[in-house]
Amino acid sequence: MNAGPGDQFVRAVRRDDLRRVPAREGRSEVREKASRFFGFAERAIDAAAAEDFLDRLRREYHDATHLAFAWQLGQPGAESVRPSDAGEPSGTAGRPIAAAIASSGLTDVAVAVVRYYGGTKLGTGGLARAYRDAAYGALAACGSAEVYETVRIEARPSHARIGVVRRLIDPPHVRLAAERFDPEPVLELEVRKSRAEKVTAKLTEERIAFRASDSRSP
Repeated sequence: MNAGPGDQFVRAVRRDDLRRVPAREGRSEVREKASRFFGFAERAIDAAAAEDFLDRLRREYHDATHLAFAWQLGQPGAESVRPSDAGEPSGTAGRPIAAAIASSGLTDVAVAVVRYYGGTKLGTGGLARAYRDAAYGALAACGSAEVYETVRIEARPSHARIGVVRRLIDPPHVRLAAERFDPEPVLELEVRKSRAEKVTAKLTEERIAFRASDSRSP
């Protein structure tokens, strides 16, 4: 069996605190019967960032025939997905772009495909294929990076116990985000969610005061 375009991607690891996101902006171009399809993929941390990305493309390609898109935001398994055909026949643009995103294993990503009509109708199958291939190309070009959902833990040890907290530091899983004296030591730890329970259990065992709060993936 021949591999499909999406087989080049590594699927996201389904861990509660791990996600794969675009490493950089990706671009591609597909030509189909004189129509040109330009694909763009970019990381978007929320819907507002995705809309900003689309607005920028609408301004830059204001003379395009269509600008279809899809985005997928959030933790794998609980994503927010939004496709748009942008005036193309229903299901021929936004849905193929969304399918390309799903195959990539990426999240926190917005993908747009700008079309310039070349004078020859492609039919629904040709349209869907061209939008899908342009999206695949942009996603392949953007690469991927792993980021973690984290918890910020503010520990307040005595001067004598500061070493206990420092021994918990284990980059990239437990990172020292900040350290100050107020006047006692205050160490702010950025901790992967999967490690947070162990860290707080150790602080509790050592009777070191702490406060935990949600953080975001970088």
